[in-house]
Amino acid sequence: MRKLAYSEKVIGCQPMAHEAFAFLLAPLATLPGVGEARAALLARAVRGERVIDLLLHLPESYVDRRKRLKIADLAAGSVATMVVEVVRREPPERPRQPWRVVVADASGFAELVYFSKPVLWERFAPGKRFLVSGRVESYQGRPSIPHPDYVLPPERAETLPAIEPIWPLTAGLSRWQVRKAMHAALAKLPPLPEWQDPALLRRERWMGFAEALALLQEPQEWPSEEPRRRLAYDELFAGQVALALSRARLRARAGRSLLGDGRLRAEAETAFGFAPTASQRHALAEIDADLAAPRRMLRLLQGDVGSGKTWVAVMAMLRAVEAGTQAALMAPTEILARQHFATLQRVTSVPVALLTSSVRGEQRRRVLAGLAGGAIKLVVGTHALFQQAVSYHDLGLVVIDEQHRFGVYQRLLLGAKGKAPDVLVMTATPIPRTLLLTQWGEVDISRLQGKPSGRMPVRTTLHPLAALEEVVAAIARALQAGANVYWICPLVAESEASDVAAAEARYAYLRERFGTEVGLAHGQMEPARREAVLADFAAGRIRLLVATTVVEVGVDVPAANVMVIEHAERFGLAQLHQLRGRVGRGNAESFCLLLHDVGLTEAAEHRLRLLRDIDDGFRIADEDFRLRGGGEILGTRQSGQPLFRIAEPLGDEGLLHIAHRDAAVLLARDPELTSPRGRAVRLLLRLFNHSAAARTLLSG
Repeated sequence: MRKLAYSEKVIGCQPMAHEAFAFLLAPLATLPGVGEARAALLARAVRGERVIDLLLHLPESYVDRRKRLKIADLAAGSVATMVVEVVRREPPERPRQPWRVVVADASGFAELVYFSKPVLWERFAPGKRFLVSGRVESYQGRPSIPHPDYVLPPERAETLPAIEPIWPLTAGLSRWQVRKAMHAALAKLPPLPEWQDPALLRRERWMGFAEALALLQEPQEWPSEEPRRRLAYDELFAGQVALALSRARLRARAGRSLLGDGRLRAEAETAFGFAPTASQRHALAEIDADLAAPRRMLRLLQGDVGSGKTWVAVMAMLRAVEAGTQAALMAPTEILARQHFATLQRVTSVPVALLTSSVRGEQRRRVLAGLAGGAIKLVVGTHALFQQAVSYHDLGLVVIDEQHRFGVYQRLLLGAKGKAPDVLVMTATPIPRTLLLTQWGEVDISRLQGKPSGRMPVRTTLHPLAALEEVVAAIARALQAGANVYWICPLVAESEASDVAAAEARYAYLRERFGTEVGLAHGQMEPARREAVLADFAAGRIRLLVATTVVEVGVDVPAANVMVIEHAERFGLAQLHQLRGRVGRGNAESFCLLLHDVGLTEAAEHRLRLLRDIDDGFRIADEDFRLRGGGEILGTRQSGQPLFRIAEPLGDEGLLHIAHRDAAVLLARDPELTSPRGRAVRLLLRLFNHSAAARTLLSG
């Protein structure tokens, strides 16, 4: 392949043939030499089934095979390339022994080692010369190369990759197979229009999209950072354009002014029984201004655990009802939905309905009929609220709680129900600025600072698991003093079954110690049974609740003032803070005991000490993001997978801010993406899998 050099030349936006465009979106099996079986393996490795998904599957590292070494210069642990002569072959004398080929050059001897008979065995005749490349080890003082990566006749040296990409693979897929498929895809890569701003390309000295791919996927020199930054910016820019389109189309549908007389609000404020904080009043005033405006509201309400978001949400919903419309509140779990349902029933005389997957039969039919006919003004539920079979008479406001449990496009498109309802999204997991841009771009934000008066800080302490008996003795004293106690069981694995097994074992241990005062709640219980246990805990009939993370959100028991979190090092920092927020909701002094294994890693110890020393959820969220990464926030996962294919949320934070501004400028000038650059950007959206959201909203 010819050497590619950087260039300041910027190619203008040219129309693209449909056939060329279709190639990038075609299935992997359409590539030469890639059948259905290999296409399935490739799709698993590259997390996509299209040719462009393969092209965007960047190497995780590279191997430099350019330098030719002498055997005397070989170092264990390095990758070496050398020209050697075969001295002799040594087949195994006994089963399980390796096949060895002794080779030499003018500086010394080495061995090629195979744990099964190599295909080239008969060609390893004494005196034959080969070009060998592979990772060097040392065996009995002699350098050896187990299963060399390449063994070639010297005259075929040009077929050895000078700089070899090492791609993430999957079982059954070799790097040679990826290399062959990648070469076929690059060879057929069509001319592409330029979707980036020419001034930006000149300033950053970035090459074109296709050139950046070639420099990374088939490099002739060690790749610099610039090709990756170019592609990272493409990915970030595509995401920002898609989010901006989503918001613009959501808000473009004419809104309406929702005004109320305050009657229901006054009733609810009396029923709540406490004076709202200045921060709650301020947030509600911002929401009221949005509700009164003729445009649609899309507002994010951020508040730490226990900051009083529910009060703000209820007041907003009651204003929508006072204005003659309906209001719906969606929660990610049935437990949280039922908690909100109980709160609304307590503070308002307006009938409230519950709609979850467990609401069935005649009861479900009555709820659906009441929503469609307008008799039901307030409804709380899970995602069941927005299923196709659910219709609303006049939905004025949608409130979405715990937004991190839903994918971003799912959240933005929930407002499709009803006649362009306003949307209020709440989160008790404060979001760092970088993730706000990633998830939302620009969105109206209200932030609750502080907590309602009378709430005591939670004293957090660290304890090794070896001190379990001492902790249990302390819990016995707390129970005797009248405390209600949570005992959160360890996150054993990404498996509900494993978590439940741990919870049941700890429940049996504590029940033997404390008797019928101990209850158990986990996600695999029948909802009615679990709700009964939680109700008994709230009422004080159960004093010690053993649970998995099902109590992370939505369980409000003011009398509970002690929490034990077992194997706390296995939880994320933000999740620990969420769990800790279940106590300290009353007037009594509260405690959180973090039990941990001995021999913590430095990172785990740092995480637990942060939680012990910091009570500010916004600082904790920022630290958690920097420690663990953001996870797949654009979907529903919070950690464990990267946010992007190419971009790095922390390392490329500067690019993210540039992309955000660039997308805003582009759409201000070309809101329908019909200019030459706009049409090229439409292609970019499809390449980075934003086409569904953009297409739906552009046609909306």
